[in-house]
Amino acid sequence: MTSVPSGNAARVTAPTGQGVGPLLRAWREQRRVSQLELALRADSSARHISFIETGRSRPSEEMVLRLAEHLEVPVRERNALLLAAGYAPRYPETPLDDPALDALRAGMEQLIQGYEPYPALVVDAMYNVHAANRGILMLLDDIPEHLLQPPLNAMRLTLHPDGLAPRIRNLREWRGHLLAQMQRQIALHRSEPLRELYEEVAAYPVPEDVPGAEPEEPVPYFALPMQIEHEGRVLSFISSISTFNTPMDVTVAELAIETLLPADPATVKYLQSLLP
Repeated sequence: MTSVPSGNAARVTAPTGQGVGPLLRAWREQRRVSQLELALRADSSARHISFIETGRSRPSEEMVLRLAEHLEVPVRERNALLLAAGYAPRYPETPLDDPALDALRAGMEQLIQGYEPYPALVVDAMYNVHAANRGILMLLDDIPEHLLQPPLNAMRLTLHPDGLAPRIRNLREWRGHLLAQMQRQIALHRSEPLRELYEEVAAYPVPEDVPGAEPEEPVPYFALPMQIEHEGRVLSFISSISTFNTPMDVTVAELAIETLLPADPATVKYLQSLLP
């Protein structure tokens, strides 16, 4: 695995308001959950939820965490809710290079190395690349140096007109997929830095289609592939993203391992011959 320096994870800006009530109300409204529905999920009452949101009642630490869980509040923002309610943060934010995460890093290294020759990488909530295997580095051949400066960002690399974009044969479809994915993440995390990144990459001009070799026979894909040209060949990949279950650390909660699964036999054969 090749480690890549990266920037900080996304920092989330919460709505302004006095205490935890307005914050919880904002998350509830964003999730489109009524007070009654939330109360039923959290084994409480709509009256109690109303009192918490208006500041008439101070929720216990357990109640804050229970409501956050049922509203699918990201781990980073659960800390913000606890602080707003007058409690200490529950979830640490351990730097990825901290010795406490040695076992985690080793596990991720083994995972993406074992995935070779197929591409795999580790990104954070801002799509900054923390690690990549040889399959990814192969796709980055001849990328201009200015796009490879840290923090290396997967969205910029993919959509920038000087990056992978001119090589992606179905760029308009793949670009739409990536931008929709970012929009879902923005809705989930309410991250202003992520929104700024989205606005940046969405404004990139779409290069003209690059001519190249087409597959000899059409392949029935089971999901939208990324079709990218490499040394005169068109490779097809299906993206899969894995995250950690029940993370108890902000850093770990915001990590994702993206793997690119070959979508046709020709891609399998080519990669196996290129990266034995």
